[in-house]
Amino acid sequence: MEKKLILKILKELREKSPKRKFPQTIDLLANLKNLDLKKQDHKIDLYLQLPSGTGKKRSVCAFVDAQLEAKAKESCDRVITKSEFDNYKNSKKEQRNLAESHDFFISQVEVMAKVASVFGKVLGSRGKMPNPKAGCVVPGAIQSLGSIVKKLQLTTRLQTKNELSVKVAVGTENMKDEEIAENILAVYNALLQALPQDKNNIRYFAVKFTMGPLLKIEEVQPKK
Repeated sequence: MEKKLILKILKELREKSPKRKFPQTIDLLANLKNLDLKKQDHKIDLYLQLPSGTGKKRSVCAFVDAQLEAKAKESCDRVITKSEFDNYKNSKKEQRNLAESHDFFISQVEVMAKVASVFGKVLGSRGKMPNPKAGCVVPGAIQSLGSIVKKLQLTTRLQTKNELSVKVAVGTENMKDEEIAENILAVYNALLQALPQDKNNIRYFAVKFTMGPLLKIEEVQPKK
């Protein structure tokens, strides 16, 4: 995929998408083929740091015990200590509000089992359980959570769920096209590496604004 082609499509996308009173998200859609999602090695589930981030601040909540509480409060938007877990145990509403209020959840490894027991059902169904792949499970002796939170501001998840496609936010319309194009290329390259047959598993890539038309970037030609 060539950067100049992406920039051309982004220009066309801006011209064809109606203006809104809010900065719309720009989504990248990868339409896939020749995969059997019942096979574990055909599923995509990876975390990727976008060069320019998604254009939105990511909210981070931490589950910790007293050992890490002070350090977590220095960097995270919300901190819930082990002693507070029982306040949520019998309230699915509070758990849902918590899940909807934050993009990522960090857990101290020493309390992870308790996190899974109390919050697992609600966070798991939303794909928000603290995940080691994203660096979100940390030891209590860690010196700081600052670098992890900083990385999470750039992090997105590429995942096939029940469809042969991956949809991911690659920016907002108030970002520069150059930044969005770099993000799209990062996703493209990550997917090629993750798919079992790289280009042979991709039908096409397309972009769209939240409330705009879908424009294909390119039909991917299979490797011979």
